[in-house]
Amino acid sequence: MMKWRKWFVGFLVLGLLLSLPGFTLAGKIQQQLTKESTLEQILKRGVMRVGMDTFVPWAMKDKTGKFVGFEIDVAKQLAEDMGVKVEFVPTKWAGIIPALLTGKYDVIIGGMGIRTKRALKVNFTTPYDYSGMSMVAHKKLSAGFDSLEDFNQPNVQLACRLGTTAVMAAKKYMPKAKLRLFEDQAQAYQELRNGSVHAVVGSSPRPAFESVKYSEILFMPLKGNFTKEPIAFALRKGDFDTHVFFNSWITNMRDTGWLQERHRYWFETRDWAGLVE
Repeated sequence: MMKWRKWFVGFLVLGLLLSLPGFTLAGKIQQQLTKESTLEQILKRGVMRVGMDTFVPWAMKDKTGKFVGFEIDVAKQLAEDMGVKVEFVPTKWAGIIPALLTGKYDVIIGGMGIRTKRALKVNFTTPYDYSGMSMVAHKKLSAGFDSLEDFNQPNVQLACRLGTTAVMAAKKYMPKAKLRLFEDQAQAYQELRNGSVHAVVGSSPRPAFESVKYSEILFMPLKGNFTKEPIAFALRKGDFDTHVFFNSWITNMRDTGWLQERHRYWFETRDWAGLVE
């Protein structure tokens, strides 16, 4: 009898607690958070706003001014599967995370590598692709160079895009070299073609494309990439529903082979070159 009374009192106390304003308020807050999730906002708005910057072949403008590329295909397919439209919001790479945090767009789909410092500010989805750093060098300035150590010299100048993981890779593997940073990726490659820097460190496969296109003055000093990094969507923190949905979508598209097929088209062929050249 005493044991039964203890259970009864316990349930009675629990019922009283749940009826208190604090518990009612907590429930309302949870409902509000769910209602205001990025996923719910996108569906209500009917438009997914995507933060991105131009990287070959991740995202580029074709001859008509429309965006094309691997990231563009990913974002368009995601929006289509959600039953909404997609709006691309071009943003300079150095400010792309701050713009996400201030609500300029809903998600970053822009070839962003998962890094610890970035993860302190945003939540990353599961990787949907992998990239890595490679180098393209000036034939005259870098004659005879065929290793990272050859470029790791005080008299060597390397060009990188500001705010990218290329900067971190260059500092880690070639700390003695002088870095020249550019906001625009095209500027870095133009400096290389002009003979103003020894090499450009950048995400694969752009360096390889440059070496083929300008083979008379440029070459690939290394075989393959010298780093590997996972690429993911970036979201504002505290948005569980959106995070889970995007992870589920990525898993499904990877398991069905769609992501791999799009990757092969944009990274392993040049069938798309006529769209932008």
